[in-house]
Amino acid sequence: MTGFAVLILSYLVNAMDRQVFFPLLPSIRSEYGFSLTEGGSLATSFTLGMAVAGLPAGYLLDRFSRKTVLVVSIMIYSLGTMATALAGGFAEMAAYRVVSGVGEGMQSAALFAVIGTYFFHRRGLAFGGTAVAFGTGVILGPLVGVHLATLFQSWRAPFVLFGATGAALAVIALFVVSRRLTERAESHEATIATHDHMPASPYNRNSIALAASSAVSGLVVYGFLGLYPTFLISHLHYTTAQAALAASFVGYGGMLALVAGWLGDRVNQRTLLMVTYLGVSATSLLVYQTQATIGWQCLFASLMGFFAVGSLYTNHNSAMQRAVRPEHVGRASGLFISSYYTSSAFSGLLFAALVNHLGWRQAGMWQVTLLPLLAILALTFVHAPHFIAAPRRRTD
Repeated sequence: MTGFAVLILSYLVNAMDRQVFFPLLPSIRSEYGFSLTEGGSLATSFTLGMAVAGLPAGYLLDRFSRKTVLVVSIMIYSLGTMATALAGGFAEMAAYRVVSGVGEGMQSAALFAVIGTYFFHRRGLAFGGTAVAFGTGVILGPLVGVHLATLFQSWRAPFVLFGATGAALAVIALFVVSRRLTERAESHEATIATHDHMPASPYNRNSIALAASSAVSGLVVYGFLGLYPTFLISHLHYTTAQAALAASFVGYGGMLALVAGWLGDRVNQRTLLMVTYLGVSATSLLVYQTQATIGWQCLFASLMGFFAVGSLYTNHNSAMQRAVRPEHVGRASGLFISSYYTSSAFSGLLFAALVNHLGWRQAGMWQVTLLPLLAILALTFVHAPHFIAAPRRRTD
């Protein structure tokens, strides 16, 4: 299906736009004279735009054309990415990063609402497949971005080229993405299934508990992602190319989201998320508490990619949609985006502050190793029997 392929490709470019900033941050800091705290804030500031966009996007998706929201969102984040190269200082660059995040948040909410509805029976597996595209972008973003920056001898080159690619995809999507894909309602079986056992409100015990867990996930995941290359360069003394290589392995782990999504369709998602958080904590110990070589750091990064990108993101997202009735899928998608990225927006700033006061090892211990325990506590309030069940086949 051409239209679906274009949407998935645009999501891959979305991931490349996000990831390219991280390995180029040392060069950007050097040119502008930004402090580590300012750099950490810029690294994750785009997530503030995603957080702001989440709930309004969910409202729009339940009332207006999803295709329109998708096309507009792709154009917004592409223009924001290109504008980053034109920034004259900290405030201007932060503003462009936030604008880019608004578009990325809108696209994420819209894309997952479309997929969650179209692949109603296997939304966990479908979300996992989409995360594979995102993981591919995470792999390509740092590698291609650093290569382009070296080739053109400017960190600005990848922002311009990635942004232009996204803008072109927005125009293509306008013509090739069918509304039969984006505006599809719930399947007939889903429509006739009873949801009387579920709360009528999209903001219920399960969705709020999952939102709280998602918020912790955002602090943990983007605290790691935002400053991981800087940690490798400044603390372990890796080269920029080595740091980009290690960061790209987060994407390889993220591509196992297909497995994590498949599991999410078959086992208790609350338990799966709890186990995943324990995996994040264990991997964090290996990343920050050992003097690992580049080979080991690539392995640790791939493990973090599986737990943080592949499982946490995928299963929080699908569980949030299962926690509401089908007519509220758009709002559930928006709630997930807002809860996840509101905390993400401040994760880099928090991590940088912890590094300044405690050093890299202790900062990693507090934000990436111990903080997941709070998420596990939030998940204890999730009541799985109130999740939407797979519709039964009619026998008459």
